[in-house]
Amino acid sequence: MGSTVTNTEPAPTATASSRPGYGQLLRTRGAWTFLLPGFAARQPFAMLTISIVLLVQHTTGSFGAAGATAAVTGVSMALFAPYSGRLADRYGQRAVLVPGVLAHTLAGLTLTALALAHAPLWALFAAAVPTGASVPQVGPMVRARWGVTLKDSPLMTTAAAFESVTDELTFVVGPLLATALCTTVAPAAGLVTEAALTLVGGLLFAAQKRTQPSVTGDGHARVEHTSALRVPGVRVLIATFLGIGSVFGGMQVSLAAFTESIGEPGLNGVLYGTFAAGNMLSGVVCGAIAWKAAPQHRLLVGYTALALAASALWTAHSVPLLAALGLLVGMCIAPTLITGYTLVESLVPAGARTEAFTWLTGAVALGQAAAVTVAGQLEDRLWGGAGFLVPMAGTVLALLTLVALRSRLAARSHGRTVARGVGHRAHVTVD
Repeated sequence: MGSTVTNTEPAPTATASSRPGYGQLLRTRGAWTFLLPGFAARQPFAMLTISIVLLVQHTTGSFGAAGATAAVTGVSMALFAPYSGRLADRYGQRAVLVPGVLAHTLAGLTLTALALAHAPLWALFAAAVPTGASVPQVGPMVRARWGVTLKDSPLMTTAAAFESVTDELTFVVGPLLATALCTTVAPAAGLVTEAALTLVGGLLFAAQKRTQPSVTGDGHARVEHTSALRVPGVRVLIATFLGIGSVFGGMQVSLAAFTESIGEPGLNGVLYGTFAAGNMLSGVVCGAIAWKAAPQHRLLVGYTALALAASALWTAHSVPLLAALGLLVGMCIAPTLITGYTLVESLVPAGARTEAFTWLTGAVALGQAAAVTVAGQLEDRLWGGAGFLVPMAGTVLALLTLVALRSRLAARSHGRTVARGVGHRAHVTVD
């Protein structure tokens, strides 16, 4: 709408030495009011799949049935996530979150009860659909709140990196917590805790009205909303994030099957923790580096490393080797995720970024859903460890897509701002 944000900080000053840091970001007034409940409320995305796999496998004895149930949840989540983002943009986050977390809690507890009652597989599928569809899309909502809190501050770039690292921490804490609860407390403890975190964290997050993005903008005329899917680069990123989802899903099922096959199910948490530790460590480092290479180049290099590391998983037949490979795979995931989210800022108009973020998180969920299904079938029908073929196939196919369509990730210059008061900033060389 011709609204232009004046950039008073010249781009050359955004160097590694002058770059706003995490400490300054976290001292932003009001940030912790949405960060803490937001962290609790986004755990369902990371806990849900592994909790379903461990519970249903316990009650049915089949990794195939467990993977299929988790897949239905993941597909449902992926299909409804972008729609949830659009509703939040139109009606406000609170209007979407409050009924959403209530519905998810009820659906999750229903799925738990049906699994414990040894209900038929179709009944589990029926409960899995609303469970996945109602998962709150808190991560994109937190990113949108940073936009309201910081507006055109140079800290916006740091916030983007911080949120990517937080996503990584979610993937570390969620599966570890779910695995520990399911293996040491009760098979249903993971899903019950996931539902409780959704309810408490979601309602607390929704209660923070001051940082919620306005549904009517900031006084400017109504702006045009462009679907994020119309941006070619977003479609390429969706394909790459599908491959990342295949790693999460394949690792969760295959590690559980491997540790059970050697009679040490408790090692599942240790092995997944090693994978998650590599993920988290590289995520913190990657988010703190002042990068000079273009993000699309970093994505290509990082994804090549991820595909190579994931391709070696199926060869591991000992706990130490599998732990080492898992650590390496985890270290390759974080840079690809962070760079992908960073590319959204240069590819997508501000008014469509929340939707773009939900498409990417939905792609991870969909890739995870497909992976747990295929990996579960392979573990049931072939040799132990066959499920590790899924991360290899998923990442290689995604890499081929990325190489073929890499030109679509080049940043385009936007002639106007399409946003809720947050304009595009000058390009800087950091995530």
